[in-house]
Amino acid sequence: MTEQVTTPAPITDAAITEAAARLRTASESATPVAPVRDLIGTADIAAAYAVQQVGVAERLAGGARRVGRKIGLTSEAVQAQLGVDQPDFGVLFDDMVIPDGGTLATGAVLQPRAEAELAFVLADDLDGEIDAARVRAAIAYGVAAIEICGSRVADWDISFGDTVADNASAGAYVLGTDHKTLAEFEPREVTMTMSIDDAEVSTGTGAACLGDPIEAVVWLAEQVRDLGEPLRAGEIILSGALGPMRPITAGATVSATVAPLGTVTFTAQQ
Repeated sequence: MTEQVTTPAPITDAAITEAAARLRTASESATPVAPVRDLIGTADIAAAYAVQQVGVAERLAGGARRVGRKIGLTSEAVQAQLGVDQPDFGVLFDDMVIPDGGTLATGAVLQPRAEAELAFVLADDLDGEIDAARVRAAIAYGVAAIEICGSRVADWDISFGDTVADNASAGAYVLGTDHKTLAEFEPREVTMTMSIDDAEVSTGTGAACLGDPIEAVVWLAEQVRDLGEPLRAGEIILSGALGPMRPITAGATVSATVAPLGTVTFTAQQ
């Protein structure tokens, strides 16, 4: 007897629209919602990014400005935390930035968690053929960063499809003030320690980010180029976690040192 193989039905436009609407409801009500995987599945990458693109288009139409991209799920520690096995990416908007030493407003990010990263600012566009040498040449400088991840999905109950649809769980970010060119440091050799209220909660190195943060940017540049939205000069790139992310409670002060790029910090509003 021949076993029949069932091909999953394609995700419909209606399902993508409904998933985007569910996540929008979470933003508007400041209340996390059920996962969207009942609508788009757990691993349909095209459908998940389609939902993300709906959300991005809504933010842009509402007056937000895209200022960069974030790479997520680059650290094995974070992949293990969330039960996924591949990186993803999302969009950074102008209203996500918190100044170094500043405050994360209550409710600005749902279910916030912090992770320390290495960020890059681009001096040139990244389109066409892309490799590590091209990426290095396009980077103006690197800077220590903290990404404040958030999930509009209740209890962070996410599959890969859920987090991609949710703009790769992007929430907010903080950049340090010490800028260094790639002539002054090697990204894969940086070391990181992150503390919450002076207690060390996470450590890591540049090599924890896909083996080299530069390779993470190569991956991102290829992905967004193929989608017709290549990286442009001036964009900020959060290259991915250097160690485990940790929950943030009201009133907590989070500080990360990414040597040799200095320290970056913020406080969650009480």
